[in-house]
Amino acid sequence: MFTEKTVQELALLLGDKLTKAGLVAATAESCTGGGVAYAITEVAGSSQWFDRSFITYSNDAKMQMLEVNKASLDQYGAVSEQVVTEMATNAVKFSEADISVAISGIAGPGGGTAEKPVGTVCFSWYNAHGGEKTETYLFVGDRSEVRTQAIRLALTGLIEII
Repeated sequence: MFTEKTVQELALLLGDKLTKAGLVAATAESCTGGGVAYAITEVAGSSQWFDRSFITYSNDAKMQMLEVNKASLDQYGAVSEQVVTEMATNAVKFSEADISVAISGIAGPGGGTAEKPVGTVCFSWYNAHGGEKTETYLFVGDRSEVRTQAIRLALTGLIEII
């Protein structure tokens, strides 16, 4: 893991690895609200290796923009590994990207439950050339801290799936 690196360092490293591999990335973001895409596009020249971001904060947006199944949302909820897997796969399907990350979580301060407390964030990384990974994390901190940790982990996972 690259947790000791800043978001900016991770974005630079991601760009370098994507460029060398000849790959392009996309993001599908919910609780991070485009934060991963923002970090990526802070890197000069990122248009060479970053295609787009789907900011799908609402369930309707997830269904309309990424064709997440309503049944998945109803059965598992937006904050679930099942939903982020669909988001990640379809982010590549509906873009010019080869790899993607999808993030959905509960940044707080409200919205948590006993089963999914505040700080629960689900991630899915997808590489169309082989490889995918889906995980759920429980971050500690306020809304900003949870989102920053999620952005850092999203970038780290993209680097690792190249």
